[in-house]
Amino acid sequence: MAAETFVFNIADNLLGKLGSLAFQEACLVWGVESDLERLEKTLSTVKAVLLDAEEQQFHNQELTVWLGNLREVFYDAQDVLDEFECEALRRQDVETRGSTTRKVRRFFSSSNSLVFRTKMGHQIKEIRARLDEVAADRAKFHLFERSENRHVVRGREMSYSYCPSFRCDRKRPRQRKHYTTSNASCSDGDQNVSVISVVGIGGLGKTALAKLVFNDAAVVDHFELKCWVCVSDEFVLKQLLVKIVKSITGEICNDLDEEQLQIRLRNNLDGKKFLLVLDDVWSEDREKWIELRSLLMGGAKGSKILVTTRSPTVASMMGTMSPYNLEGLPHKQCLSLFVKWAFDEGQESRHPNLVEIGDEIVKKCKGVPLAVKSLGSLLYSKLEECDWLFVKDNDMWKLNKKEGDILSALQLSYNQMPSSLKQCFAYFSLYPKDYQYISIELVQIWMAHDLLQSRNENQESKDIGNQYIDELYSRSFLEDYIDVGYFREFKIHDLAHDLALSVAQKSLFGVTQGYTGLQKLHIVNCGGLISLFPNLKCLTALELLYIENCGKLDLTEGEDNQEEFTISLRAVAFCELPQFVALPQWIKWFSRTLQYMLIKDCPNLTALSEWPPNLISLRLLQFEDCPKLASLPEGKLCLQSLRTFRIRECPELSRRCQPEIGEDWHKIAHASEIYIDDKKIK
Repeated sequence: MAAETFVFNIADNLLGKLGSLAFQEACLVWGVESDLERLEKTLSTVKAVLLDAEEQQFHNQELTVWLGNLREVFYDAQDVLDEFECEALRRQDVETRGSTTRKVRRFFSSSNSLVFRTKMGHQIKEIRARLDEVAADRAKFHLFERSENRHVVRGREMSYSYCPSFRCDRKRPRQRKHYTTSNASCSDGDQNVSVISVVGIGGLGKTALAKLVFNDAAVVDHFELKCWVCVSDEFVLKQLLVKIVKSITGEICNDLDEEQLQIRLRNNLDGKKFLLVLDDVWSEDREKWIELRSLLMGGAKGSKILVTTRSPTVASMMGTMSPYNLEGLPHKQCLSLFVKWAFDEGQESRHPNLVEIGDEIVKKCKGVPLAVKSLGSLLYSKLEECDWLFVKDNDMWKLNKKEGDILSALQLSYNQMPSSLKQCFAYFSLYPKDYQYISIELVQIWMAHDLLQSRNENQESKDIGNQYIDELYSRSFLEDYIDVGYFREFKIHDLAHDLALSVAQKSLFGVTQGYTGLQKLHIVNCGGLISLFPNLKCLTALELLYIENCGKLDLTEGEDNQEEFTISLRAVAFCELPQFVALPQWIKWFSRTLQYMLIKDCPNLTALSEWPPNLISLRLLQFEDCPKLASLPEGKLCLQSLRTFRIRECPELSRRCQPEIGEDWHKIAHASEIYIDDKKIK
């Protein structure tokens, strides 16, 4: 069952917009204040019970349906208020550009205002009627009013090398490492290449063990070549070949066909002693594995393939040696690990009642370190017995009874997140497993969608975003976490990614009536894609468009034959597109709603001839690794709402945007934050 989450957060955003001073002033100008006041009152009443509803829905299918209906009304209300806000900005823009008061008065003539007021009045009344109808059903669910605790980051100071799971289990890692490294020197009969499988349920540490082996000094010296590939759900030969070649050479070969990729792979592997890690293999299709294995057999004697998998079938099918079965931690060590995460050092001795409850919680974790750490972190700083009993006796444990399924533990941790953090977490579902995240880029996506909330009005959005990331790390949802000061690099644990897919499946990225309801679209590694038309115009609800590594894609292909269409994109990103030489003209069709634009790794982009008209909502603009980009278009007024401007690895543009002396400085100087090559200028 896909959870209808984030409804509380949407309601909160709507109320925030309705309560803003600028919005209230605009309501007075157009005479719709009474309609919006009634809408605001109903929203406030419904919002009060939403936190309880979101938690109770896991046990009540009818409640899930009710939340889904409510969400659809909220989205439509969001669209109406966005249109209202855009119109206010457009009129403000006209007033700014106008040279005489007569010009402004003519624009705000009674006929012009009457048309818009009538249109908005009808739309608001329709939304209010629908909301009243859905809200009336809430009484039958007997929901309680609850307020949200928006405190996110706790006070625990923890170095990123701290790894309690290995601190309390020093013996097992050495045994595991010895087992696998010793196998590195073993041969497998007459075969040059042997396969070792590590099998165990999710969260036990299969990938962590493989990394210990992969990075061990003895292993580094033993093999001429090492490569690591995350396989995940789909075992598609061509995609695997692309990943393996990239891991060996650093080249991205999406444009090569399968035969060319096989030749490239053999040229790099044949005759060399290599170690290949195939992480998180799921497919039990033996024919596909045999096809891949035949391409890897040319390695020198002693070459190894290390496979990690949750499936015993995969382990026996792929391995040429006895699989290594990874078992759960003993209960005593699990409890020790839990205590390290749930208490400050020595604090547990003062709370024996909580330790006793924690012992029962640990039993439910079935020896899985990830579950133990996640729940220990969840209860950190909570010293009331009722909080611990809530976790121990939660009905969530009854939902996933499949052996080895620990999503219940992660779901419990997720359920206790603030609503805004839940929505940010769901964005991980847009990316593939094993994706390497950079905090700056992720936080900017969150900022573009107004997902970052704080009680401190003086706190910058990027700092809130970094706090969110730190919170997810403290819950053990993130791994390979590196803090370099200015930004963080990390990956999301594969089980946490499964959870993100689960919670986002319907609530955030639901598709209704074909694809017309699609709101977020990522197009990644589509080497054969040539054009977005005519399909793009069908995605009328699209809010985010992310395109990456589509070597043949021409964004201008077919746009001349397209009539204007309705689309309300808020965020767009163009990455690794060699054909990208200019902004496509179709951007003008959503320029009024666009809030975030990223252009990255577009080596042939030389200049932007002009900004699209009505680019009045753009808040974040970023250029990275566009070495030929030499200037920005004129038109400061087009970017009047710009808050953050970033340039990185664009040498000529960086020079032209230097403070005061750069030729393009006056075009961006009004932005609140300016970063040039990772240095904050303003």
